Amino acid sequence: MENMNIAQVYKAAEVLREVARHPKLIGPTQLSDSSEVYLKPENLQRTGSFKLRGAYFKISQLSDEERSRGVIACSAGNHAQGVALAAAQAGIKATICLPAGAPISKVEATKALGAEVVMVPGVYDDAYQRALELQKEKGLTLVHPFDDPLVIAGQGTIGLEIIEEMPDVEAVVVPVGGGGLISGVAFAIKTLKPEVKVYGVQAEGAPSMVHALADGKREALDRVSTIADGIAVKEPGENTFDLCSSYVDEVVTVSDDEVAAAILTLIEQQKLVAEGAGAVSVAAVMFNKVPVKGKKVVCVVSGGNIDVTSLNRVITRGLVKNGRDCTVTVLLSDKPGQLSKVCSVIGDLGANILSVEHKRNSKNTDINGCKLHIDMETRNHEHIDIIRRGLEEAGFTVE
Repeated sequence: MENMNIAQVYKAAEVLREVARHPKLIGPTQLSDSSEVYLKPENLQRTGSFKLRGAYFKISQLSDEERSRGVIACSAGNHAQGVALAAAQAGIKATICLPAGAPISKVEATKALGAEVVMVPGVYDDAYQRALELQKEKGLTLVHPFDDPLVIAGQGTIGLEIIEEMPDVEAVVVPVGGGGLISGVAFAIKTLKPEVKVYGVQAEGAPSMVHALADGKREALDRVSTIADGIAVKEPGENTFDLCSSYVDEVVTVSDDEVAAAILTLIEQQKLVAEGAGAVSVAAVMFNKVPVKGKKVVCVVSGGNIDVTSLNRVITRGLVKNGRDCTVTVLLSDKPGQLSKVCSVIGDLGANILSVEHKRNSKNTDINGCKLHIDMETRNHEHIDIIRRGLEEAGFTVE
């Protein structure tokens, strides 16, 4: 990456001035009791994610010959839309390889922007291999989603905007998949203000950069599995690994449950819809995965292209993680009035019962006993403990 320099990032900023949105920081928020947390909402970017920045800058620098042949890209969905939009505005043909598991909303949005979509069985890395094959067959120019200096420079414009708007920022938290976003942001920020900490966040089910940095070399994971599909990458890039090794202070992981809780919190508190990959930065701060106590922090919310059907499941999971939805099983004797008493205890303690399933003759109960499975809305985990104790004090056994 010896050809990476801050002038390139400033050049990208100039190219993107009239193309990309420049969403202002939101905050301070109530996302943490111990830090002053702001959000850089790239989910409000055109095409719904930061990916437009790098894709557009890369395509803007192509030669006339490269433009005439067209471009190809591989993506989990967001880079696809960035490339499709940039190519359409430049009058260039774009072919996009998408993994078969990409959200339907991202697939349809890419098609709507005029790109030719090739669906590939498997995950992002399988789509990448197919893109390389088509590149050779048709002589296309590859617009890599993260391991390209021009793409990285485009993403680095986010770092410039953060420093310009908040010169006294102390830490920036960034989602990490292949590493293009954090490479650009960290390079820009550390070049201008080396004292600012830059932390990366990956999903527990796709910790490729975490492993690479720990072992000092790039490694490919056998598999990835996470609701954060936008960062489900098996192997980091060569350029991004070098840049992260040099400019990133630490990369941590968050669980899918923590990501779901962050998505829910962003919806409720900030009225922002983030996809899993976009919310990992917020999850890391909410659940104290990064050392930012007492600091002025910016979390980059990198994208908001979450499929509506997935959003419903994620919200439910987030409610459970935050103690807002709880299912308890109560063992009791099968005689009149028992169900009424259980419901009365729960109601008096302020929970809202959503459903009750009454089971007799279970092999795990007494012959004259039964089980109640009760799903209810609660306030938090402390509230759940109060309800459990209340049921036990009323003489019921909570399984």
